[in-house]
Amino acid sequence: MTKSDENSKLLERYANGDKNAEEELVKLNAPLVKSIAQRFAGRGQDVEDLVQIGNLGVLKAVRGYRKEYKTVFSTYAFPLIIGEIKRFLRDDGLIKVSREAKRNNGILMRAKEKFLSEYGREPRMSELCEICKISEDDAVYAVNACVPSVSLQEKIWDEDGLSYEETFADNNISDITEKIALKEALKKLEEKERKIVFLRYYKGLTQANTAKIMGVNQVKISRSEKKIVEKLKKMLNSG
Repeated sequence: MTKSDENSKLLERYANGDKNAEEELVKLNAPLVKSIAQRFAGRGQDVEDLVQIGNLGVLKAVRGYRKEYKTVFSTYAFPLIIGEIKRFLRDDGLIKVSREAKRNNGILMRAKEKFLSEYGREPRMSELCEICKISEDDAVYAVNACVPSVSLQEKIWDEDGLSYEETFADNNISDITEKIALKEALKKLEEKERKIVFLRYYKGLTQANTAKIMGVNQVKISRSEKKIVEKLKKMLNSG
């Protein structure tokens, strides 16, 4: 059986509700991801870290692939894998992430992959921390800090799905109800302001964790957040 045939069978299983097929597809396409990741070696990131990012592209491909596309899965997944890695490399300098956090994240991701392979399930954070000898606080920070930046206008899975900004909701800005107007207002924010919106309202991070990732103190995030909300309200009211 060719790899293309294996992909097709796994995709059919996934379409029929077998969630295990998703992880099997990631494993089956690991050589493709690694070969792509190696093309970006020497740009300040470990190849293994780039492989983890590339796997997000495989997941996106699994969830977005349709039979009617009439193309083999690897062809469909290829640009998505490259896109995730390029986006990560492009955005990596936008937020300050310590070397220790990057190192911890790499250790955690590799341990997670090994655990999944051995036990057939996702490990709990407490289990990973025990295996890697990393405190839970440091682990949570490392994983959140190393999540690649995503454009608020980007679709979550496929072109017909919701974008990240359409999930934006919080009591502090409950009066912002017009999604179209909000989209336009968000586009006018500065890059750092959009980053705060993404971390706080989409990722759901606390002000303290957002501050760590942004490389500033919590007071600055709190003040910035208030200014962002006021700016958005002002832009929406003026429209």
